[in-house]
Amino acid sequence: MINRAVVRNGKPFAPQSVGDLVILPGVEGALEQLRAAGFVNVVVTNQPDVGAGKMPRATVEAMHAHLAQELAIDAFKVCYHTEADGCACRKPKPGMILEAARELGLDVGKSFLVGDRWRDVEAARNAGCPALFIDYSYEEKRPEKPYVAVNSLAEAAEFILRSD
Repeated sequence: MINRAVVRNGKPFAPQSVGDLVILPGVEGALEQLRAAGFVNVVVTNQPDVGAGKMPRATVEAMHAHLAQELAIDAFKVCYHTEADGCACRKPKPGMILEAARELGLDVGKSFLVGDRWRDVEAARNAGCPALFIDYSYEEKRPEKPYVAVNSLAEAAEFILRSD
């Protein structure tokens, strides 16, 4: 929901390089508004292609460095594991959210998670954090309620700022 996913056969995939990274419209302003209102913008992302040997970790780190340079992002929490690893950080488990909260002194109950996958909504629920879901109609499992449906990160930011 920060960058455009590469969609193949109805399923979203991460871009493969900094050159493939396209920041979605409205994202820059939304993140700036949230930061100006006192929110800490943290990206929590599963990157299983690294654990599966399909992408070098350095490529993901370069993309994150690019995003951090272009956008008001305060921290990245990344799970490089595959599903088979059974780690505590891979969404839908709440590990990355809880780690970010501890490290940055955040109140999870007063935070929001905005995502475009069922795993995001479930991770938020597991962490005790309200979820906003951007529905891109991917051909995959749908999240279970409760969540707030929005059309973009900009719309999510508007909701969050009204809720604060």
